[in-house]
Amino acid sequence: MKKRVLYLALAMSAVYSSTSFAEDTLMEQAQSQFKPIPNSPPALRNGKTITPEKIELGKWLYFDPRLSKSWLISCNTCHSIGLGGVDLEQTSIGHGWAKGPRNAPTVLNSVLNATQFWDGRAKDLAAQAQGPVQAGVEMNNTPARVERTLRSMPAYVESFKIAFPGENNPVNFDNMAKAIEAFEATLLTPNAPFDQYLKGDNSALTDNEKSGLKLFMDKGCSSCHNGANLGGDSYRIFGVAEKPSNKILPEKDKGRFNVTKKSEDEYAFRVSPLRNIALTPPYFHSGQVWDLKEAVDIMATTQLGIHLTDKENTSIVAFLKTLTGDQPKVEYPTLPPQTKGTPLPITN
Repeated sequence: MKKRVLYLALAMSAVYSSTSFAEDTLMEQAQSQFKPIPNSPPALRNGKTITPEKIELGKWLYFDPRLSKSWLISCNTCHSIGLGGVDLEQTSIGHGWAKGPRNAPTVLNSVLNATQFWDGRAKDLAAQAQGPVQAGVEMNNTPARVERTLRSMPAYVESFKIAFPGENNPVNFDNMAKAIEAFEATLLTPNAPFDQYLKGDNSALTDNEKSGLKLFMDKGCSSCHNGANLGGDSYRIFGVAEKPSNKILPEKDKGRFNVTKKSEDEYAFRVSPLRNIALTPPYFHSGQVWDLKEAVDIMATTQLGIHLTDKENTSIVAFLKTLTGDQPKVEYPTLPPQTKGTPLPITN
């Protein structure tokens, strides 16, 4: 009887050790491919600094619709901090109800991306901030009109002087973009269950979520979606293994080719970051897919050339939902009042 009990104890110990080893291996594999979202902003490129004064000014600018020609559209309109950093539209609605050509990417954790926009045409968040203000289908404004607007409000003039000390003319379009960049750099979403797992908490994920993580790596998803943001730092042709439908991949939008004019970049797009992906439908640059399971199936067939079982898809989606972190808590600011010298809105 004692020998039988000892045998069972040894057998159970062997099973436990095997399971523990497998879990340790999975965590180590994950830690080699992914990184947790940081709690504070990383250093900006080109030696640009983040200061409390720039952040506060940038917050004003981010929420101020008067940067648009119509006084109706702010950065937050298309990249709503309360909606996962997006607008939950297939493509954003801009000046005069014009529809933009692509789905709005999330602003959350965007400072971790190597470039900005689906085609990577902006090298950083400051360059990105200048684009929508001037785009005819978005804010439809001009740098000169933006500068006139900001200089007409004494509180803005003073804030620019404090945020950019020592400059002869601190209220300018470039500094506007730098301040917005500083604010956006703070919009991080740390402490997701997956982050806790990467930091060593094995209980942070359920068995099904771990199965999804293993599938995500073993099937090849992580060959593109890796790093802290699970994407955002490389380009891939959409339809490597099988071209998606023209609805999902419109023929007229050739992606990065529009920037580089290189044939090998036709229909290449920046790999979409997957952080908070459960909060940010619809998916893909065309915004044509609302269901996350459907999006996973499309990626499996078009990029990897495989077909997932329903169980595999469900597990991968369960893992993707662990990428939702703490959402930024931002108090909506009271903006400086306009004056008689502020250019009036134009809506047509």
